Amino acid sequence: MARIHDIDPDALQGEARTTFERVEREYGAFGNMLRVLGHRPPAVAHLFGLLLDSARDALITRRHLEIVLVTASRLNACHYCISHHVPRLEALGVTPETVERILEPDVPGLDAVERLVRDYTVQVTTQRVTDTVVARLREHFTEAQVVELTLRAALCAFFARFNEALEIQVEPELLAAEIHAT
Repeated sequence: MARIHDIDPDALQGEARTTFERVEREYGAFGNMLRVLGHRPPAVAHLFGLLLDSARDALITRRHLEIVLVTASRLNACHYCISHHVPRLEALGVTPETVERILEPDVPGLDAVERLVRDYTVQVTTQRVTDTVVARLREHFTEAQVVELTLRAALCAFFARFNEALEIQVEPELLAAEIHAT
């Protein structure tokens, strides 16, 4: 149980309610986090609205996005985020071995650009970004895409801190999937 009680989604109004419903429909089972975040409806509307808009705009590939999210989630040791994003990365064709070893320098199963995305995510998450890695990114990504990669890694760190501080629990349907996968 979370440290803060859930807000009934029916109590949300306006943009927050619309965003909550869109997340559940388009993005997946993030209800436990949203029900706690619902204490601040603008956060639901704007943070998750941004994520939904980013998914619609798709400046980076879904695979690159999930590499960012799994890498940052592992670095932040956020069980909630790991539970949500590992299955998504595996569904994109990344093997369980690669996902398990994603923080290792010589992780198998990622191409050079995917490793670069992983390396950049590590640097963003640890707040140690080098000019060398940014220059390498610019060889493969537009400036808007670099901003998107940075934004998603940084937001993942925010969500990890939020989820861990308030002990947001993984949704039962994802827990059931984890149990069946092991």
